Amino acid sequence: MPIKDDVSLDDTVKIFHPNLVNLYGCTVGAGTKIGAFVEIQKNASIGERCKISSHSFICEGVEIDDEVFIGHGVMFTNDLYPRATNDDGRPQTEQDWTLERTHIKARASIGSNATIIAGVTIGTSALVGAGAVVTRDVPDFAIVAGVPARIVGDVRQKEAKETSCQ
Repeated sequence: MPIKDDVSLDDTVKIFHPNLVNLYGCTVGAGTKIGAFVEIQKNASIGERCKISSHSFICEGVEIDDEVFIGHGVMFTNDLYPRATNDDGRPQTEQDWTLERTHIKARASIGSNATIIAGVTIGTSALVGAGAVVTRDVPDFAIVAGVPARIVGDVRQKEAKETSCQ
């Protein structure tokens, strides 16, 4: 699995197993860490100081801001109506489908095995629970969990409880 020449990697990016990733046509910011068996496709961008855990798939059209955590096995999609072929049976090409963009804002965290459906925005410092399926936008600071993901809390309230107990 390669790291193609068309990848824009800052010198401080840490890829723990460079022979076990597939990166092409993407941008990865300074200080980001990438685990094994990660694929990042063309026209995807990863900000600075992110952590992309092993076995995650970041497809074309995904924009990840700075300081985002992506857990193990997180999957992104970029097509709301995926098909292998057109109505006449011919294989689809890039011209036959609509790319839906997804935006993950700064300091958000996405738990292991979450699936992020195309076209959503996950807000600043939001927390997506492990195994959640995100089908719509997640507000800033929201904690979401479940299938489909629903708001179950607020990161600021959790942080306030933790600091008041010290």
